[in-house]
This record gives sequence, C-alpha cells and structure tokens, in this order.
Amino acid sequence: MVHALLFMLSLAGFICLALAMERHQRDLCGHAFSRHRSRHWRIAGWALLLLALAAAIFAQGVGFGLASLSGHTSVAAAVVVLALMLRARQRP
Repeated sequence: MVHALLFMLSLAGFICLALAMERHQRDLCGHAFSRHRSRHWRIAGWALLLLALAAAIFAQGVGFGLASLSGHTSVAAAVVVLALMLRARQRP
C-alpha cells in the first residue's frame, strides 16, 4: 500500500511542477499563468515530493525508504514527461 501512496504523491508532485513551467502551461492550457499562480504550483509540487519523502522514510526506514522513493520518483517523472510529449503531438 505504501508503494501506491509514494507513486501517487510523486506523480502529483511532478504534475504540479510541470504546471509551474510557462512552456507546459501554454501547451496544456493555451496561456501562461501569473507568477503568483506559478509559484503556488511550484510550492505544491515540492511539498508533495517532500511529503512522499517523509512517508517513505516513516514507512520503510531511511535506507529502504530512500531507495524506494528514488524508483517511484523516476517512474512518476517518466510518466509525466511521456504524457507531455503525447499531448504535444496531439496538438495541430
């Protein structure tokens, strides 16, 4: 169960970080957000990744938690990158 939690927190964190970037905002929403809103997305993304780190260490200890989190964040980042690439190809 902890693996699903770590993956979902990592995925949500990287989605928020992607939405904090102007290029991805334009690609996904058609316009750039204000600096204030972009900052909120960035803070939310890092907060979710830190929450995943805390959950991993609490549930699995430092050694296994860091190793597990490393794998989950790698897969989550790859999913976000692939989704952004597919979205960019779908646009005319």
